[in-house]
Amino acid sequence: MPQRPSRQLPLATPAGVEVLTRILTQGPIPRVEIARRTGLSQAAVTKAVAPLIEAGFVTDQAAAPLGADQTGIGRPVSPLTVVPQSVSVIGLKVTPTALIGVTTDFTAGILNVCHRPLDDTAPDAVIEQLAGLAKELIATLRTAGPLVGIGVAVSGDVDERHGVVRDSPFMGWREVAVAELLGKRLKVPIVVTNDVRALTVAEHWFGVGVDADSFAVVTIGSGIGCGLYINGEVVSGAYGVSGELGHLPLAPGDLVCTCGRRGCVETVASSDAILARARETTGRPNLDLADAIELAHDGDEHARAAFDRAGEVIGSALAAMVNLVGPELVVIAGEGVAEYDLYEERMRQAFAAHAFGAAGDCRLMLRSHTFDDWARGAAATVIRTYVRGEPPLQR
Repeated sequence: MPQRPSRQLPLATPAGVEVLTRILTQGPIPRVEIARRTGLSQAAVTKAVAPLIEAGFVTDQAAAPLGADQTGIGRPVSPLTVVPQSVSVIGLKVTPTALIGVTTDFTAGILNVCHRPLDDTAPDAVIEQLAGLAKELIATLRTAGPLVGIGVAVSGDVDERHGVVRDSPFMGWREVAVAELLGKRLKVPIVVTNDVRALTVAEHWFGVGVDADSFAVVTIGSGIGCGLYINGEVVSGAYGVSGELGHLPLAPGDLVCTCGRRGCVETVASSDAILARARETTGRPNLDLADAIELAHDGDEHARAAFDRAGEVIGSALAAMVNLVGPELVVIAGEGVAEYDLYEERMRQAFAAHAFGAAGDCRLMLRSHTFDDWARGAAATVIRTYVRGEPPLQR
């Protein structure tokens, strides 16, 4: 039987879920504004909110006058806001070299951060270290709200419903039942998700996506990932795979990707690919990425060409994605943005050259992220699952 959260939300109807979601992502917000945005009556909003206030998940703020753009000027209102400390969540990010963990409150505000090196990527070894890291983080929650779940973010093809990493080339994993293995050790509901999708959920609920009708998050680093928010939902895809921008076949066919296929965007545009190209063309096999960035900034034509080539392919891939799904905004994030200035111009030129018609008006925005943010994304996925009552946090 699926595990249940340690603290149940008093949400009996879809209207209740919608109301709490609005308060969580857009609060403080008056009841009248929730009614306007959801199409519910004010009576329905009040009925949905009452048990949440009684249980301590939501509170009324001090009365404040309505703004000039609202009706009833001068009449006091009591905006609704989530009580952050009502629950706690843990988010874990898995990389081939490190584990990153955070604890957050109900609004995905980070409370504690913990980093641990990873020397062995074998599934059993990683699960043991994840369990140890989670227990360390649980010990920091003594004065925080009840823990409702743990999120784990991993790169690759992830079956979120069953908590299985089906294929993660970076980790060398296939068919690893992370939720089951970790859940046995921790006795806490475990939500496993693709790392880029987790980052997109965090942006949707608590970041730039709160007021956007549609957006994409593109991450550039050791891999090239893409999360999509379209038609009111973060896209998972029929088979749990979507937004794999890094595996569009837009690069030369003689280049082999970590996934085993040829011609993927990642073979040219990932930080590893850029470094390999710079080492080859400069004749300096001991270069690290910082060296390559410095050489390019100093005007070395070979290092610069490696970044230009990456920018060309990334821009073409962005145009293909925007032409297909039409987001109003693309957030460019990830550890690879440190060298963004080296390929930005070529990337924007390629995007403009290949974006069709008005798709070229899509905004491209840089947003720096750390690995702590990726772990926070895993926690945000737990919060969304908890509010919606989805497996394994169903009510």
